[in-house]
Amino acid sequence: MSVVTRFAPSPTGFLHIGGARTALFNWLFARHHGGQFLLRIEDTDRARSTQQAVDAIFDGIKWLGLDWDGEAVFQFARMDRHAEVARQLVAEGKAYYCYCSPEDLEKIREQQRAEGKPMRYPGVWRDRDPSEAPAGAKPVVRLKAPQDGETVISDLVQGDVRVANAQLDDMVLLRADGTPTYMLSVVVDDHDMGITHVIRGDDHLTNAFRQYQLYKACGWDVPTFAHIPLIHGPDGAKLSKRHGALGAEAYRDMGFLPEAMRNYLLRLGWGHGDDEIISTEQAIAWFELNGVGRSPSRFDMTKLTNLNGHYIRQADNARLVELILPQIEAKTGVTVDAEGKRRLTDGMGGMKERAKSLVELTESALFYVRPRPLALDEKAAKALDDSDARALLKEYVQSVSGAEWTKQVLEEAARVFAEGRGQKLGKVAQPLRAALTGSSVSPPIFEVMEVLGRAEALARIEDVTGEGQP
Repeated sequence: MSVVTRFAPSPTGFLHIGGARTALFNWLFARHHGGQFLLRIEDTDRARSTQQAVDAIFDGIKWLGLDWDGEAVFQFARMDRHAEVARQLVAEGKAYYCYCSPEDLEKIREQQRAEGKPMRYPGVWRDRDPSEAPAGAKPVVRLKAPQDGETVISDLVQGDVRVANAQLDDMVLLRADGTPTYMLSVVVDDHDMGITHVIRGDDHLTNAFRQYQLYKACGWDVPTFAHIPLIHGPDGAKLSKRHGALGAEAYRDMGFLPEAMRNYLLRLGWGHGDDEIISTEQAIAWFELNGVGRSPSRFDMTKLTNLNGHYIRQADNARLVELILPQIEAKTGVTVDAEGKRRLTDGMGGMKERAKSLVELTESALFYVRPRPLALDEKAAKALDDSDARALLKEYVQSVSGAEWTKQVLEEAARVFAEGRGQKLGKVAQPLRAALTGSSVSPPIFEVMEVLGRAEALARIEDVTGEGQP
């Protein structure tokens, strides 16, 4: 059997973190088994579905690197097919027309409440002749569900889960206006798309019993179910925006790398021994549903941020430059030229060691491309206000003016220069950092000198030591 999974979001909002994990698990399971991963947009709620949300879902899945097979399926466009299945079930005696009005149903519920009974449709029209229907009444179509025994779901995560059929009433398949319900649409689409494994959040587990009955009524093979525990916040409460339940695009804008998000989402509820850092290639090779736990996982922004730092350190320097370039140009107001890109690429090794997000990386890289003269922050200005700081810089520059312009040579020259004056290296390094970066914090300063190049470094130092400077 060829594995076929699907991710089926409703386009009523962004691709939130729980949906992203569901998509990832479906994608990994399909790729592990050499199968297909399909995408379906469940847009039958026309009042709440928006094109903006559809675009956000597409963008989020693409950003995460979860390529789907074939064209995305839009559920609303298949309404006629869904209705056709319901009418076929009526013709086969497996579903029926129910003519209860909303007022009739409310009276039934009131009586059940008064008698302390569970509220469920009692099958009023299950065996009645439609000729008894009130004139002009528009019926719904209900499934003629089994009334005895039980329905058992053999779930790959939850194990065998069962419910007495007496607890399940005859669910509506078509509304009075002829539109299909969610339950009908999902089952028909999953069948027609050839879905073999339905992997989704365990908030859908109760739906699975009714869907199982509908599969059986249609005479179709039932897919294998796997219901994944939900994600909670650090406090154990249901995940919300205050915990980090944001859209995928928000994490992209916060400077997270997609490979870090994939690794983190993978570890939210799935494990492979003690492994924490798991590449996508390893995840595809290892992923099986028996690694999914039954308890809710807890979202931890600190853990995600630290993991992102790891992936930034591992990332290709040229790729990181391309990722931060738009933000750098927006912040500096200048178009970065070829020389600026060279500096950013050559200097990336020193910058990415400290950064835990692309936002931090952007901030630390700005000094490489800012136009001269650099604006000095408060601490940098203070470092250069020292009475002999500028004089030291002038002397140091003279001592290395003819030297090879490498970080090793420049650092050793500074060390010898400082020791010759009975001073520590920092006495030279700190005003150098201030002059070259405009800040008191930067990558190793002699690496910065090498990356900037002789001409630019000397020009920046001249800006703070030259004529007209206090």
